[in-house]
Amino acid sequence: MKNDDIDDSSAPLIEHLAELRTRLIRSVLAFGVGMILCFTVAEPILRFLSEPIAEVLRARGEDPRLIFTAPQEKFFVLVRISFIGGFALAFPVIAHQLWRFVAPGLYKSEKNAFLPFIIASPALFLMGAAFAHFVVTPLAMNFFIGFSDAIPALATILTGGEVGTVAETGPRSELSTVFLGSVRESLDLSLKFIFAFGLCFQLPVLLTLMGKAGLVSARGLADVRKYAMVAILTVAAVVTPPDVITQLILFTVVYGLYEISILLVRRVERKRNQALREAGLLDEDEADA
Repeated sequence: MKNDDIDDSSAPLIEHLAELRTRLIRSVLAFGVGMILCFTVAEPILRFLSEPIAEVLRARGEDPRLIFTAPQEKFFVLVRISFIGGFALAFPVIAHQLWRFVAPGLYKSEKNAFLPFIIASPALFLMGAAFAHFVVTPLAMNFFIGFSDAIPALATILTGGEVGTVAETGPRSELSTVFLGSVRESLDLSLKFIFAFGLCFQLPVLLTLMGKAGLVSARGLADVRKYAMVAILTVAAVVTPPDVITQLILFTVVYGLYEISILLVRRVERKRNQALREAGLLDEDEADA
């Protein structure tokens, strides 16, 4: 256990509180700098986040524009983008400060165990966010916007009329609807997808950490596979729009991550059993059981 000792930093409580204050101040300063930097480029970020809906509108032959219905709406949208972007930019600094505060209380083996997860977690979140932005959001936007055309077209076909646009048939006396996208509402929907998929992609990290802590096992996860499928389908129905395609995409991706998690937990168990066998604390029969 000599090489696995806790770092020599047995400071009194006051010193720990002073260090915590220093770490928090540095994290807040990093967040403030990141927020200011993001505010200077908030408009391009907004255009990037709005690109999926713009592509849908271009494909429909419509003007790819979003509106704001209050004088302050766009300003607060840019502030919100700056807030989220600032946190993303400052996250490496915040994670480093958190690690520097927590690491002295960990064994060296625990540090080596947790460090890969600290790196993998933001990487998986970015993968989930990218998947949501480039795959899921366009499908959802196309469903929602196209839904306004699908019902009138179906009604026209059922009543034996001809399907046509206003430009083709001329002015009509009946009430019609047209999509005028709000900047705030469109951004909210895009961010919901990004955060939902980003969090769902954390599943391997969460289950593997629980496996390291002995809270779950590979056999246990495999035994509750059918219940996990139901839970994943429920989550997919809640966080995605009411179209089957998007829900199936989320279900397929998250269930794939669940199966990967089982393999990772099984690998963790093999390493733990191997270490116990080498220490003479576990025999072959117990390891196989």
